[in-house]
Amino acid sequence: MRHCKKTSNSQTHPMNPRTPRATSPLDIAERWNAWMRALTLVLSIAITAIVLTACGRAGDEDKGGKGGFPPAPVSVQEVKTTTVPIRFEYVGQTAGSKEAEVRARVQGILEKRTYQEGSRVNAGQTLFVLDSRPYAAQLQAAEADLSRAQAQYSQAKRNIDRVKPLAGSNALSQREFDEATSGEETGAAAIKQAQARLTEARLNVGYTRVTAPVTGWASRAQKSEGSLVSPGADSLLATISQLDPLYVNFSVSEAERLRLNRLMNSGELRAPAANGATTKNGSKAAGPLSAGDKSPLSGYSVALKLSDGSVYDRKGRLTFVDPAINTGTGSFDARAELPNADAALRPGQFVRVIVEGATRPNTIVVPQRAVMDGPQGKFVFVTGKGQDGKTDVALPRPVTVGEWVEVDGQQQWIVETGLKPGDVVVTDGTAKLFPIPGGAPIMLGPPPGMEGKGPPAGKGEVKAGEVKQAEAKK
Repeated sequence: MRHCKKTSNSQTHPMNPRTPRATSPLDIAERWNAWMRALTLVLSIAITAIVLTACGRAGDEDKGGKGGFPPAPVSVQEVKTTTVPIRFEYVGQTAGSKEAEVRARVQGILEKRTYQEGSRVNAGQTLFVLDSRPYAAQLQAAEADLSRAQAQYSQAKRNIDRVKPLAGSNALSQREFDEATSGEETGAAAIKQAQARLTEARLNVGYTRVTAPVTGWASRAQKSEGSLVSPGADSLLATISQLDPLYVNFSVSEAERLRLNRLMNSGELRAPAANGATTKNGSKAAGPLSAGDKSPLSGYSVALKLSDGSVYDRKGRLTFVDPAINTGTGSFDARAELPNADAALRPGQFVRVIVEGATRPNTIVVPQRAVMDGPQGKFVFVTGKGQDGKTDVALPRPVTVGEWVEVDGQQQWIVETGLKPGDVVVTDGTAKLFPIPGGAPIMLGPPPGMEGKGPPAGKGEVKAGEVKQAEAKK
């Protein structure tokens, strides 16, 4: 066993903390400087916080802020009533003004198709050719029957010519004379019957060449060469659509028509001035889209919006509104007619039908950007005074909106309820407003960066514009 040997002169490791160490004057000076720097930093932070707090309170007092919110710069507009042009928008589908079916009228083998599928054809143009040989033979037989009937009639006529003198001299019995007379009449009837069969045979021969009933655009052929075609349910060979003018079929829901009827009866909706029809209370009738339908349809114009969002460059007219509801769809069928000489539109296209011409008098409109959505529905901010009677504040007010109208390139909501003429509505700067008790403080004037943009305050008159259905956006 080894034993550690203690030595009296062994030294302790310098990093041993238990080893006492002498403090020099240099170490004392460094510690003092560190404490002074830390104390200076703490004092600087405290003084800065005090100064900023005092400045913030002073700024709030100078700006008249409320609840910590500075006044928001806003633009306003005075509410006025005006006459708004209304347009109704529906989903429709195009159709040819004439949709003719090309059908086989006799039975036979289809020998040839003589037109280009999808091309324009003229009335009377041959489209299909059937095997005509059986009908040509029937025509020859009918001609022979007519010749035989004519020969028999000639014989009967000669016979009656012989017996007439004998009957006058009582050399012939009355019975024989009657038989001769009946033979002549029977021969004449046989000729007419043979002529009818000959006419039928000629028609059948002509029907072997199937022609276009109208001028228009032909569809693809339903039967190919070599097929047996027969009259009846299987006789359809093609269809022809006349595209100029073009029809657009659409429907008006029962609820929509009832709504328009209420607006008409209250005088809130007027038909085009060309109508001249009036309701019981003397106001203008709302036209064919409302109850009554006393006014002519010519006062309305129709525009189309295509599937790519573009607007068809030609307008048409409203030509038909069914007075009875369609029990299959629960709506009223309607139809418009538009020019389409270049065949730009084809049957079957889905379009948006825009019926224009009606107006709404004494209507309140506000910019669309002024209307916002809240938990209780749509609302706007109207200006007022704070509790001190001096500060301008914005107060939320719930509104009920209808359609929207485009005025000078800006979207405007039609306000049904919630506003009255003379109210001042905030139009710009609403993003910085909050519905707080007593109203949000505001600073009247255009918001930063909006100088010279938007309509001037108080200007709300509507010029020629557009109105669209916006029920889906409510």
